[in-house]
Amino acid sequence: MSAPERQASFWCETGWINGAPADGVRVEIGAGGMVTASETGVQPRPEDCRLSGVTFPAASNAHSHAFHRILRGRTHDAGPGSFWTWREQMYGAAGALTPDLYGQLATAVFAEMVVTGWTSVAEFHYVHHQPDGSAYAEEHAMERALARAAVASGIRLTLLDTCYLAGGFGTPLSAGQLRFGDRDAAAWLQRLASLRTALAEEFDPAQVSVGAALHSVRGVPEAALAVIAAKLPADLPLHIHLSEQPAENEACLAATGLTPARLLAKHGLVTGRLSAVHATHLSAEDIRVLGEAGATVVLCPTTEADLADGIGPAAELRAAGARLALGTDQHAVVDPWLEMRALEHGERLSSGARGRFAPADLHAAVSAAGAAAQGRPDPGLTVGNVCDLMSVNPGSLRTAGARPGQLALAATAADVHTVVVGGRILARNGEHALLGDPAALLSAAIGAVDSSRILTPATTTEVP
Repeated sequence: MSAPERQASFWCETGWINGAPADGVRVEIGAGGMVTASETGVQPRPEDCRLSGVTFPAASNAHSHAFHRILRGRTHDAGPGSFWTWREQMYGAAGALTPDLYGQLATAVFAEMVVTGWTSVAEFHYVHHQPDGSAYAEEHAMERALARAAVASGIRLTLLDTCYLAGGFGTPLSAGQLRFGDRDAAAWLQRLASLRTALAEEFDPAQVSVGAALHSVRGVPEAALAVIAAKLPADLPLHIHLSEQPAENEACLAATGLTPARLLAKHGLVTGRLSAVHATHLSAEDIRVLGEAGATVVLCPTTEADLADGIGPAAELRAAGARLALGTDQHAVVDPWLEMRALEHGERLSSGARGRFAPADLHAAVSAAGAAAQGRPDPGLTVGNVCDLMSVNPGSLRTAGARPGQLALAATAADVHTVVVGGRILARNGEHALLGDPAALLSAAIGAVDSSRILTPATTTEVP
């Protein structure tokens, strides 16, 4: 199929603009799919592409591991477990990936994101090498596979190339982690620079860009943190898994005398460009450090619930000055509406109070904050926004009777009837304009990975 043409203008029956719904929103689209004119309370013109229902800024997925999608519905038959036992199954999935298989799987996962309303994704990527740790014959083969998957699906990809050097504090990488690693921090920085050059030569940066990530403080030794802090290019977004598990905090304190957040701050890595993923188990001092720096905290509420991680201090982080974004992480669900709702519901469960996050707060977290964490412009209907939109049916079984401004507490991805990326309609009623039904793609891709999997999962040393 050929790519849909960019529309010159859209008229929205109701549009979310400046944090609230407005009737009769009309926008004009210019170069690069940017909104160049916007007005409210107007009637459509004959040339406008009309969007019925309520149209919102599209969702920006601030944390994803595409290959984890393999695990959905497959990790609950082994009896009681924890994050650490789940991790063993995840390593088994990672061990089966090849560039071709990962490209097929990521195309399907990204298509699933697009039809549900996510139009950009920060892919936290560490499956760099062959299972034994050696390089592929094609330089950056895995990374190119992910970039090509993004182009095929039309999603905007920020590929977060991840530094992963250790299996824990004072522990080398295990056999199952070898493909994640680089020789040292200098080697990772060199490979990162090469990757940036290679992808910039092949892909439009509005479609595919490169950022940086540190897997975790347990995966990047303190000496390496110092090197990276001194030499990482200042223009790159930086992400890290932070304090997802109490065991990580305990191990970090034992090894360094500091919590993970304070260890990063010691090396000047807690700044406005940092996105701390999860941040579930924080001290009051950690919250202050992240907030005063204006860092982003990427919450993944459905994943954190699925993995029994806990409920993070979202309201406290916001009050301290941190920006909150949302991600799908291991894709227990791929649904921006459920992530928004889970953020508010987690707060209600932990605080005993309702309305901790207003709908406007939830939409900001799922949209603009996630885009900022990727170094991308805000999506939406305001001049200067990129025209990435998701339109919702306000009269479905789930949404009938809901006020437009409160759809964040009622809708699901099943209610998203149209998705626009850069002024182009890429999905209608769950069907991708270029790829068709993502469910069929996912079934084929997961089946292909299953057929190639090593029956005995890679063994690892279980360390926090």
